[in-house]
Amino acid sequence: MLMPSIFGENLFDDFFDDFARPMNVIHYANPTPSAMKTDVKETDAGYELDIDLPGYKKEDVKAELKDGYMTISAEKKSEDGEKDEKSGKYLRRERYYGSCSRSFYVGEDVTEEDIKAKFEDGILKISVPKKDPQPAVEQTKTIAIEG
Repeated sequence: MLMPSIFGENLFDDFFDDFARPMNVIHYANPTPSAMKTDVKETDAGYELDIDLPGYKKEDVKAELKDGYMTISAEKKSEDGEKDEKSGKYLRRERYYGSCSRSFYVGEDVTEEDIKAKFEDGILKISVPKKDPQPAVEQTKTIAIEG
C-alpha cells in the first residue's frame, strides 16, 4: 500500500524508534542548531562569553587566536549500535558526526595568555580583557642617495 509522501518512506519508522530508545536518554535529531548559542557581557575589565555546547566534552572543544580573531570550534563523533551476540550481525547501527565553529574579533593586541577559558556543564566560559590598541610607531626610513 502506498502512503502519502507527508509520512516519508515508512509511517512507523519514527513511531517504533521511540519505543526502542531508552526513556532516560535525550535524543536530538539535529543537535547543531542549538549549539554555539552565545551570551556576550561587557564588564569594566573586558568581555565575558558564555557559549552553549550541549553534548560536547572538553576534549571536543578547541579555541584558537589568529590575526585578532578568536575561533571556537567543537567536533563530535558518535557511534551507537546494537549487536546480536549469537550471529554477530548488527540489528541497528547509527553514526553521527558534527562540527560547529564561531569566530569573534577580539583585537590585534589580545594574546592567548590574556584570554581565560573554562568548560563546565556544557558551557564554555571565556573572559577576554579590553585592551586599547597600541598606536603604530612610525619609523622614518632614509633612502641612501648615491652621487
